[in-house]
Amino acid sequence: MSRPIIAILRGLTPDEAKPVGHALVQAGIDRIEVPLNSPDPLESIRILVSEIGDRALVGAGTVLTTDQVEAVADNGGKLIVSPNCDVSVIRRSVALEVQSWPGVFTPTEAFSALQAGATGLKLFPGSMAGTAGLAAMRAILPPGTQVYAVGGAGPENFDQWIRASADGFGIGSAIFKPGMSVAEISDRAQQIVAAFDEAVR
Repeated sequence: MSRPIIAILRGLTPDEAKPVGHALVQAGIDRIEVPLNSPDPLESIRILVSEIGDRALVGAGTVLTTDQVEAVADNGGKLIVSPNCDVSVIRRSVALEVQSWPGVFTPTEAFSALQAGATGLKLFPGSMAGTAGLAAMRAILPPGTQVYAVGGAGPENFDQWIRASADGFGIGSAIFKPGMSVAEISDRAQQIVAAFDEAVR
């Protein structure tokens, strides 16, 4: 079962990529982003794609330029996540046939992203928009628009965000911080999956 949860592995090192990737997939999380401000992120992405690319959607976060989109795609990444709405980044992602999830906060940004071909929207920071902000924006978004809440959304409030129409989530420090053991990452991932499954029942 694939869940709409993206694990954000900010600070991941290439040495950690293989064991962490396998732990996440085994726990039931098969969407993984390595933010480009991590140590040697392209190498980590390459390793993850090699190890679990047949079972997981792997790509990069904090993608700010078209050159970065190309570099991620060159290393096998199929997922481009950004903190902002940059139409050129979205269009380059679409041209390379990789998923594009730009960060949006306003209806103007949301419509710009969708018109440029975004796969879905990353509501960021979710803690600033809140569930009420998402619910209000949903009223004017095209039917079927996928919106993931990132920042301020997690296992403690999955149910509230889902009631507000969130389609999925990006989870960062609740699932991974530099220095965590693989066992702890695995345990946290399993708890997040269990909380999500409970929230969508």
